[in-house]
Amino acid sequence: MHFLQRGAVATAAAILMASCSLQPVYQRPTAPVAAAYPQGEGYGAAASVDADLPPAADIGWRDFLPDERLQRLIEIALHNNRDLRAAALNVAQVQAEYRVQRAALYPQIGVGVQGERSRTPGSLTQSGNPLDARSATVGLSAAWEIDFFGRVKSLSDAALEQYLASAQARQSVQILLVSQVADQYFTVLAYDDQLAVTRKTFEAATSSLAIVQRRFDVGTASELDVAQAQTLVENARMNEADQLRLRAQAENRLVLLVGQPLPPDLPKPVQLSEQTLRDDVPAGLPSDLLMRRPDILQAEALLRSENANIGAARAAFFPRIALTGTFGTASSTLGGLFGAGASAWSFVPALTAPIFDAGANQANLDVAKVRKDIGIAQYEKAIQVAFREVSDNLAARSNYQDKLVAALRFTDAQDRRMRLAQLRYESGVDDYLNVLSAQTDLYNAQLGLVLVRMNRLESLVDLYRSLGGGWLRDTGNAERVAGEFTR
Repeated sequence: MHFLQRGAVATAAAILMASCSLQPVYQRPTAPVAAAYPQGEGYGAAASVDADLPPAADIGWRDFLPDERLQRLIEIALHNNRDLRAAALNVAQVQAEYRVQRAALYPQIGVGVQGERSRTPGSLTQSGNPLDARSATVGLSAAWEIDFFGRVKSLSDAALEQYLASAQARQSVQILLVSQVADQYFTVLAYDDQLAVTRKTFEAATSSLAIVQRRFDVGTASELDVAQAQTLVENARMNEADQLRLRAQAENRLVLLVGQPLPPDLPKPVQLSEQTLRDDVPAGLPSDLLMRRPDILQAEALLRSENANIGAARAAFFPRIALTGTFGTASSTLGGLFGAGASAWSFVPALTAPIFDAGANQANLDVAKVRKDIGIAQYEKAIQVAFREVSDNLAARSNYQDKLVAALRFTDAQDRRMRLAQLRYESGVDDYLNVLSAQTDLYNAQLGLVLVRMNRLESLVDLYRSLGGGWLRDTGNAERVAGEFTR
């Protein structure tokens, strides 16, 4: 009982003393960006935003991307993409490392059973007779470092923040993956539309070539007209070859993102011109990004980890106190292990204090402080990058909409011009060069219209991502927060 009472007193005293911490008080650095997003001519008129519309981070990607084929591709990618899988495994690894570090806060208790038998020759004994000796012990052992200056606690806090940072990194990978699949899907649709335009142009140019050839055969058209008509046909043929290659490569990139070959039972795609994405997602304030962008939260978690490491480096200047003890029974025979008077125990407190280390502890503290300064710079850079991305995509949202309206009108005007040029040529008013020029310009306008549609959709997806959207599957879905677990 005497040993147990002393152990209980020592334990209680250690718990009371272990509340000391040498970590600096963490203060979030001031965001190095403006209080509001830029406005002006390059950003167009402020978009009308529904006051009841949730922020992008709370809008599920299924609600933002209504195309069922795209939704299915994203779901497959979330299960099969190797980058996302590696990020999830990294979270599990860092969480296990945190549990290892956290275990150092508690006593390490073990049980041991030991038997020993020895024989000493008679030449080494006083009696001259051989001596046989036997012993057996069984008992519990315990070891504990009293964390008086918070060294172990600081290391545990640093490991916890590393785990939280890895969880935020996984969330960043998922958000990026959702946007990448959507962007690549729109790219494939754009090549499909461009191929359709090219093939339609090829058919029209081939028909025109046949007409010009017949006119040349009867002497009403020149050989130059035939050569000019042939150029548009061959140009369309070359473009079709390029677009087929680019379309195949775009689908290969989509397959890589999805993580498996595209299933044959995918829903029918929605044409690029029929895609409807929300263009009224509220941008909020730059300060909102601090809690909605996982890359910023990741950078802050790493900064907190470096802050905790300073506490551990400071604690290294002070003594370390360790308690070890054993309690059990010992006997020269196995049968006597549990007999009266066989109990045995030991209690060994130890204190070690640095006296001379050639400046190693000071150097470690300097390293920890520099790493924290690096963490501050990286955290501030993450905020600035997020601010720029949102600002760029806000400018793109309004300007691509205006550009789409202009591209539609421009294409219609080129179509009217081509029809008029064809009529004037057939009436003998103009030569075929004007027809060729009008057909070429219409073809280029149609290809450009497809690009504008694709760029507009991708800019909306990028704005959604840059505001933190893409983590939730459905709006209002109460998913676990990245990094949440039972402590």
